[in-house]
Amino acid sequence: MESTLLLNASYEPLRVISWERAVTLSFLGKVEVVESYDREIRSVSVAIKVPAVVRLLRFVKLGTRRPPLSKLNLLARDSYSCQYCGLELPQRDATVDHIIPRSQGGTTCWENVVVACHPCNRRKGGRTPAEARMKLLTPAVQPEWLPVLNVRLHKNLPDCWLIFLATS
Repeated sequence: MESTLLLNASYEPLRVISWERAVTLSFLGKVEVVESYDREIRSVSVAIKVPAVVRLLRFVKLGTRRPPLSKLNLLARDSYSCQYCGLELPQRDATVDHIIPRSQGGTTCWENVVVACHPCNRRKGGRTPAEARMKLLTPAVQPEWLPVLNVRLHKNLPDCWLIFLATS
């Protein structure tokens, strides 16, 4: 079933919600429908198109909360690619690599973990990148914020979402 992209009042993407939730928010007057799918939903007296993109009518301040460390957030930070060879990875093929291995006292924190493909993670093993003669493509840092995380989980992003995700 279709999902709906929820935008802030400033057109910044916030998250993906169910189309049912989008319809409810629309009837409550909390959002405006920006884009719709071709499919219609019908009741006895009403027929409406399924909302593809909705925008909140009131701005929601997101604050300065930093995202928690999770595999999904790590994938978003590292652009779904191995930080050693640059190979683009689907979520199921990505591994989490500790830059300083836990066996050498490394901790699980933003600054010490990166996404790696299976071959690179095996090659590095329980060594540091320097010991394994491997180089990180980008430094591991704690992000201030992350883009809409669960948008990337959709296999085929609707074309009408792309204009709103291009700047995020």
